[in-house]
Order: sequence, then structure tokens, then C-alpha cells
Amino acid sequence: MEKTRCGWCKNDPLYMAYHDTEWGIPVCDDDKLFEFLILETFQAGLSWITILRKRENFRNAFDNFDYKKIANYSEAKYEELLLDAGIIRNKLKIKATISNAVAFMEVQKEFGSFSNYIWGFTKGKPIKNKWKTLSELPATTELSDIVSKDLKKRGFKFVGSTVIYAHLQATGIINDHVTECFRYQQV
Repeated sequence: MEKTRCGWCKNDPLYMAYHDTEWGIPVCDDDKLFEFLILETFQAGLSWITILRKRENFRNAFDNFDYKKIANYSEAKYEELLLDAGIIRNKLKIKATISNAVAFMEVQKEFGSFSNYIWGFTKGKPIKNKWKTLSELPATTELSDIVSKDLKKRGFKFVGSTVIYAHLQATGIINDHVTECFRYQQV
């Protein structure tokens, strides 16, 4: 019998695998939180499937999402990234990735980890919404507005409320699987 999934991932094996094994699972690991933040940054204005299809290219281009290395990228590395056809070659997003790595480490210094910081907005507990259909899901919420504003204050770029809401969903801080989805009760 076919599993009932959130409608956005149907008919694409890559999307279904991402939905079934990653999306919405609570993430507390800083390395993974940074990876999702970078991918969401590059996704701004594009479809998520585009990013998923290029994910391994991003992983290779950005040193396995190692924020310590990325924070120290030289101008030569930046220029190299601009020529990498395997990723999204957006000058501002590449620059933002480098500056976000620096800001990420500043948050770690202040809070002990980025996980402590980001999960602090929900007191360490996932928010479990009860959407019945995809059309009910908002693009932003009061929480994503607050987190976005705070990240911007800390020097992060490309972290508008929509990007941050997607990040909160992807990392399981918010469970936005629709109630009919088999993953809704699991995460």
C-alpha cells in the first residue's frame, strides 16, 4: 500500500527520500544546522528540488559545509566558487555563505552552540502544527519573523522570514507534515 505523504514531494524519488528520512526530524547537530542554513540560503527564490539535486555539488564546493573553513575562504576561493557550474553561482549568496559562517561561530561562542541558540526560541521543544492540507501552511510565522530579525541583527544575510521558516521546518523545530502524512506522528 502506498504511503500517504505531504503533497509537495510526490512523484519524485529524490523528494520522497528527503521527505521520508530528513525533513522535519529534529536536528540538534551544529554541522547539520549549518548545512541546512546554507542550502536554505541558496534556495531563496528557487525551488527546493533544484537545491536537492545540487546538494552533493554544494557539499563538495563548500568543504562538506565546514563552517570553520568557509569562514576563512580567500578571495581566490570565492572566485573559484563563482565558476563552479555545479552550484548556484550567485555572488551575493556565496558572499553571504562566507559571512554567515563567521556569524554562526559568533553565535556558538555566545550560546555554547548554534543548536542552543536556535532551539532556545521554542524552549527546546518542537512545535507540532496540525495542518490538514498544504494550502494551510503559512510562508512565515511570528516565530520565523522573530528568528529572522535576530539573525539579521547578528550579521546573517539571506535569512528573511520565509527562508527561516523553511529552515525551522527542515530541521524539525516545527513539524509541518500534514496530519494525513505517515511522518506526522513519527517526528
